[in-house]
Amino acid sequence: MTLHDINSPSDLKKLNPAELQGIADELRAYIVDTLSTHPGHLASSLGTVELTVALHYVFNTPDDKLIWDVGHQSYAHKILTGRRETFQSIRTYGGISGFPKMSESPYDAFGTGHSSTSISAALGMAVASKMQGNLTRKHIAVIGDGSLTGGEAFEALNNLGQSKSNIIVILNDNGISIDKAVGGLNNNLMRITSSPRYNKLKEQVWQKLNTGEGCRERSKSVFQRLTKVAKTIALGDTNIFEALGIRYFGPVDGHDIVHLTEILERLKHINGPVLLHVVTRKGKGLKQAEQNPIVYHAPGKYDARTGQQIVSDTQGKPLKFQDIFGHTIIELAEKNPFIVGITPAMATGCSLNLMMEQMPDRVFDVGISEQHAVTFAAGLAAQGIVPFCNIYSTFAQRAYDQIIHDVALQKLPVVLCLDRAGLVGDDGPTHHGVFDLAALRPIPELTVCAPMDDHELRSMMYTAQLPGHGPIVIRYPRGASVYSDWRSPMKELKIGEGRCLREGNDVAFVSLGFPGNDALAAAEELGKQGISAAVYDMRFLKPLDTAMLDCIATKHFRRIVTIEDGVKTGGFGEAVESYFAEHHPEQCNNIRVLAIPDEFISHGSVAQLKRDCNIDLQALIEASK
Repeated sequence: MTLHDINSPSDLKKLNPAELQGIADELRAYIVDTLSTHPGHLASSLGTVELTVALHYVFNTPDDKLIWDVGHQSYAHKILTGRRETFQSIRTYGGISGFPKMSESPYDAFGTGHSSTSISAALGMAVASKMQGNLTRKHIAVIGDGSLTGGEAFEALNNLGQSKSNIIVILNDNGISIDKAVGGLNNNLMRITSSPRYNKLKEQVWQKLNTGEGCRERSKSVFQRLTKVAKTIALGDTNIFEALGIRYFGPVDGHDIVHLTEILERLKHINGPVLLHVVTRKGKGLKQAEQNPIVYHAPGKYDARTGQQIVSDTQGKPLKFQDIFGHTIIELAEKNPFIVGITPAMATGCSLNLMMEQMPDRVFDVGISEQHAVTFAAGLAAQGIVPFCNIYSTFAQRAYDQIIHDVALQKLPVVLCLDRAGLVGDDGPTHHGVFDLAALRPIPELTVCAPMDDHELRSMMYTAQLPGHGPIVIRYPRGASVYSDWRSPMKELKIGEGRCLREGNDVAFVSLGFPGNDALAAAEELGKQGISAAVYDMRFLKPLDTAMLDCIATKHFRRIVTIEDGVKTGGFGEAVESYFAEHHPEQCNNIRVLAIPDEFISHGSVAQLKRDCNIDLQALIEASK
């Protein structure tokens, strides 16, 4: 039997354990070959191939519930569960999602995309199964060591330890989230995996479990207590999972598929919560991905045979916005000794790794913990430090309470940089940064701004670090900026003041952030048609430049079109509409609001999604008529 013959996990069960490695090898080759031309999350999925095969071989999915934390390691899972033929469409418009999605397959037990949710979801499912009288169903949460740093994972583990629910937590330990795993938990895992005394004891434990010893409840109970004591002695301290009341097993080799199936078979007959510590290698099977798992987390296109990345020529082209941020914060920090950078495990993604290399003592990677990152920044700001806390827009949603309570309420001058704002493309609805404007707009004491280009980003960053300001949010998109000569002189901007980029008489385009570039292009196109269009870059959502809006109202444009890359409900356009309704009601019928509609936007190219959402250049031209 070959991979081509596997259409569901039931087909796997026709094999004996020794034959599974052949399927795993084919899976890995198929993933490498496909993603070379259809880019996706490569290294993480390569690392879980054997684990995925073993899980579907041992457990009765989809009746047994398998939840993949984050989900970017689930590509082998998708291929084995009826999506082999459609796998080449992954993350493309109209194709399958790059993350587990409940509506896509019954084997996707829970939709994921953000980290640290799997144990909570599995526990909820286990309690529901018990309430419904299903006492045999198993619930398996696969969580990476990086995701385990998230606060929700710890909350769930704390609850899990006293729940007695039938849950198996698979800890996929590869020392990497996207960047290298950090923190005390990672150090604890390293002590476990590297302890000779513990690993010798582990083998004795597995031998005991593999015999008939301890099957009677009394013997089993005694054996469990002795094992816990022995583990503590071997490690020299308390195993954190055992301390929470969760039976710990491992570490085991996550690439020894026969051994994995044996262990999982034993564990599925143990009642109550257990955790299996599986050690894997991110990027397993592709030399370049193993050697550089950070770059090959999502490498884009590469040569499937050699693994070499196919890098497009960027000579003379604009840098990415995140790189502009990375270089600019270094410039600012060289002049201001109080500036520090903070990232929740996304140093390379947001380009704070550049500052890490030059100023390692002034950059803090706090792990996947957005809530902690924001309050940590607030604590720094309370003592006179200038923290630039960089979080992807979609992940900042997880720290909403901290932004309100710990930053804005106390008027602390935290600079919150929201990377990947707006539509992000192929990662889809879990990653689009489209809710930030509407979510942040109601918060008092918060300044919210969005640069139209790289020059504006630099000036906003310069302004934010000057004394006398309260908390400031700067949100900017994923991908290339505008100018190739990005290293422009930085200047202080007046908070709440927009700018007129182009005068006109017939139509006014009123933009916020990067969509202003489409507004300029639309005005240029309309000019060729004899239509005079003005363009106003508002720069700030809060405070809104009402003086500029008053000026727009007095010019009596026949059409006023607002455009943004955030949701319409509660967003920038509605803020403009609200102001006009109160102060210039005669103009209300002339306003058209272009924004993200009230629905979750699928995955696809940014250009295609902008067309679907009616916020591209053509939409601006149509709205002006």
